[in-house]
Amino acid sequence: MPIKFVKLLLIEDDEDDAFLIKEYLSDIENFKSEIDWVSDPEEGKEKILNGDFDLFLIDFYLGKENGLKLMDFIKKHEILTPSILLTGRNDSKIDIDASVAGAFDYLVKGELTPDSLQRSIRYTIKQGITIKELDKKEKRYRSLFERSFDSIFLANERFEMLELNAAFFAFFGYEENELDQINLQDIFAEQEDYDFCLDQLEKYEVVKDFEVSMLTKTGELKTCLFNCIFIPDQADENCCYQGIIRDLTLWKKAELDMMVAEKLSMTGKLARTIAHEIRNPLTNLNLALDNIKEEMADENELVKVYSDIIQRSSNRIEKLMGDLLSSSKPKELQLELCSLDDIIDEIIALVRDRANLKGIKLEMDLKGDAPRLFVDREKLSIALVNILINGIEAIDHDKGKLSISMFHSKKSILLEITDNGKGICKEDLKRIFDPFYTDKSDGTGLGLTSTLNILSSHNAGIQVQSVVGGGTTFEVEFPLPEM
Repeated sequence: MPIKFVKLLLIEDDEDDAFLIKEYLSDIENFKSEIDWVSDPEEGKEKILNGDFDLFLIDFYLGKENGLKLMDFIKKHEILTPSILLTGRNDSKIDIDASVAGAFDYLVKGELTPDSLQRSIRYTIKQGITIKELDKKEKRYRSLFERSFDSIFLANERFEMLELNAAFFAFFGYEENELDQINLQDIFAEQEDYDFCLDQLEKYEVVKDFEVSMLTKTGELKTCLFNCIFIPDQADENCCYQGIIRDLTLWKKAELDMMVAEKLSMTGKLARTIAHEIRNPLTNLNLALDNIKEEMADENELVKVYSDIIQRSSNRIEKLMGDLLSSSKPKELQLELCSLDDIIDEIIALVRDRANLKGIKLEMDLKGDAPRLFVDREKLSIALVNILINGIEAIDHDKGKLSISMFHSKKSILLEITDNGKGICKEDLKRIFDPFYTDKSDGTGLGLTSTLNILSSHNAGIQVQSVVGGGTTFEVEFPLPEM
């Protein structure tokens, strides 16, 4: 059930901070809140024991007392109301202490916004509700372990899995009889991320909210939030690590879509501003040039030569402004029901000669059974041709290969275009859709900007993966209408 009303107890001895938190809460539209503020920790303890609250917001520094002591008080009295710890500075030790003490979240006041506070409250209350429900049925750890929606594991000192919950098996695609074959390292996509976690566990005995790419049994990449803590015991063999892995894949995709939309919006505003500021003086320049031609062109051959150079440059600038506006302007689509297989066949015919001239082999894996989509055939062809041409131009060796694959599920159609060219470094990968960004001497840097705009107009997502010296893959995902 969605959260509609939240009753909070704020224990905060700074009146200004309390005022700001109240203001942030009043800006939240998704749910209503009622806040009871106290500045004295002792009064706070009394309200904790006798009040009926959905959530405690506790300041870390409370004069002679701190929030951790209040957390211990809550734990000692077995109160299951969730808590969020607030602090004035970002300190990893406080973060770790808060987590160990039982705080559901840890927020830095200077970084607080209504959105971040809302997300934290919603997450904390939902998690608190889950724990309360489990506690009513069974207080043993086993119940929480098995019922969690997140993947939970217990591993020994060699990071061999001792126990996994059902969510772990379902998420990573392993069978329960494969438990003794799984090592923590197996699910990390990058060795450096695994090494970082080992280092943190060795130094601090905890890894908290580490965003990392993980691999399922079938090799599918998942973006996850990784948490792990060392749990000591008397017997060495029973010393183990407990970890929780949360799937962020859909959340990250939504975040990426939002960033793309914001980038296109800003690009459009920037393009219109630049075009306005440049076209006005450019018009004056062209008028002045016409007057010069009329007055002096016949008398001086050198004037004619230079005036032609100015005219060509002026035309070039005008064309660039037009291309920039066109690449960033939301596309008006002429939709028709089309097969992506047919569109790909057409664009392959358009780029085949260019690929053959460079000796590049084209490979296609099209099943021919993908559902048809309502798309603008012409504009989508332009977008995909831009990607293919970029792949062809990225190949500078005699064993060039460009492959196009298509897969579909009940929710989407995924198109992958992969080349074995020079690849793109991480820094440049973030900029390839930016206007005027290009590594080609004769390029305008607007091709991929236009591609992003066209695909966004089709509600299609695009991601790029690349390895320097190993090639680049463009993944374009077209959502299918829900049945």
